[in-house]
Amino acid sequence: MTQKKSIRKQKDIIMVLVVISILLLINFSASFLFKRFDLTTEKRYTLSESTKELLKKLDDVVYIKVYLQGDFNPNFTRLKNETKEILDEFRAYSNDNLQYELINPLDNPNKEETDKIEKQLFDKGIMPEQIVDRSNQKVSETLIWPGAIVTYKGKESVWQIFKRQLSAQSEEQNINISVQELEYGLINSIKKTTLLKKPEVLFVEGHGELDTIRGADFMRSLTEYYNVSRVNINHKLYALKGADAIVIAQPDSMFDEKDKFIIDQFIMHGGKALWLLEPIYVNRDTLTTRGFSLGFKNELNLDDILFKYGVRLNQVLVQDLQCAQVPVNVGIKKGQPDVKPFHWNYYPLILPAANHPIVKNLDLIRTEYIGTLDTVFAKDVTKTILLQTSRYTKTLPTPARILAAQVKLKPQESQFKNSFQNVACLLEGSFESNYKNRITRAILEDSIFSFKDKSVPTKMIVVTDGDIAKNEFNINTGMIYPVGYDRYSNQQFANKTFLLNCMNYLLDDESLLHLRSREVKLRLLDKKKIATQVSKWKLTNVGLPLLIIICFGIIQFYIRKKKYSK
Repeated sequence: MTQKKSIRKQKDIIMVLVVISILLLINFSASFLFKRFDLTTEKRYTLSESTKELLKKLDDVVYIKVYLQGDFNPNFTRLKNETKEILDEFRAYSNDNLQYELINPLDNPNKEETDKIEKQLFDKGIMPEQIVDRSNQKVSETLIWPGAIVTYKGKESVWQIFKRQLSAQSEEQNINISVQELEYGLINSIKKTTLLKKPEVLFVEGHGELDTIRGADFMRSLTEYYNVSRVNINHKLYALKGADAIVIAQPDSMFDEKDKFIIDQFIMHGGKALWLLEPIYVNRDTLTTRGFSLGFKNELNLDDILFKYGVRLNQVLVQDLQCAQVPVNVGIKKGQPDVKPFHWNYYPLILPAANHPIVKNLDLIRTEYIGTLDTVFAKDVTKTILLQTSRYTKTLPTPARILAAQVKLKPQESQFKNSFQNVACLLEGSFESNYKNRITRAILEDSIFSFKDKSVPTKMIVVTDGDIAKNEFNINTGMIYPVGYDRYSNQQFANKTFLLNCMNYLLDDESLLHLRSREVKLRLLDKKKIATQVSKWKLTNVGLPLLIIICFGIIQFYIRKKKYSK
């Protein structure tokens, strides 16, 4: 009997040693072999190949401070956990060149120090968020700063992890959108700080385009990715030489043939173009001072060149029931002007018209006095409509009479039947030169340019609104407001994101866009069902494990009793 026990004991020891040896071998192998398995339907935890490559190429430490630490409601706890998990994935592919920490900026007993930290975060561009927790029949409010600061070799970039979308209907939807953009936002910030060579982007001027003040924020935002400058073509054949892309933003005067020729040949040689045009001109000063104005065709002399590339600008002015609000003085109240917001149908709020990476998951885009466009036949050119008006749209032929008093009138919905008018279009392919077989004598006289009548494969985007890129500014303080920010309603629209996406796509930075358009579905819990079944599931979660342990103990007792009773 004693001998049997000894043999059994030896076997147990050997088994333990074998198990320990296997575990050690697996652990040792894991230090050389790396493999993760993603069992989620949408491959939530599978990084894109472009992300992996960027992380693998890091030659120094990228340090990320994430301000998402603390006791949050379930929604923001989910966002915190998702952020931590994706950063763990980043770290796994970075060869230890990515480090991060979760920080609670309010976890400081010194109020002065806390206020200082909050001001620093605000100055860097991180916006605070007031979250409400209504769980357990209690209501509590917490101020958080849901952002990340990425640092690399002294350079810094900021990402707002949580953003409220104007089109979102609930906090859960906002959380879902924020989770979808996690990989894009974080890798975008890393890319901005690690970028070595920047493409060249030129803003064309000399035809009444947006000046350096009205276009300041758009240009400033582009400088995070590109080298940006302004150029007056002024008949100089090599004015655009060396540029990768040009922006023509809200011109209000005609382009002569020589400037058009230079732009045309820039495109023929592979240059990219972002056209932000206004087919209709509205004198806003007259509307303000006299109460009426007229919308006329904006004579830019660009119809022929755009038609050749595949689009036609229509001479109509758009009204849309889905529109922004404007402040209107309705009288005097307590000796002060009584200003109230009214919907202004001439300021349409635009949503994406396609599932294209440029516009996927975009929020509302604010526009002013916009026209429409149609696509026309152009050989070897693919056309994709990016933005459209809403279902409730009305188009006015030019000259269009605009009355300021309309703002107070209830629109007749039956008149708004011109649904989904095209506002922005992406053109891709090999374009035919507008000057094929018809170069003018003025051009021939001093042309030493390498003329091409057919472009290499390239891209351009045409938008029928120049205000989409215009920022407001405080005339007293000189403060520049972000593109798409409405200071009267305190709303931030998606204008800047759309414009940056356009330029990213034109300059072949598509990897970021595909990340941005990635869809992640969160399986949210049914709150009503939870409330009605909370007692049941509490009992199940507590009682079932205890029952299993008791049953296991009883079974183990009888097995041992039977085994050792002989």
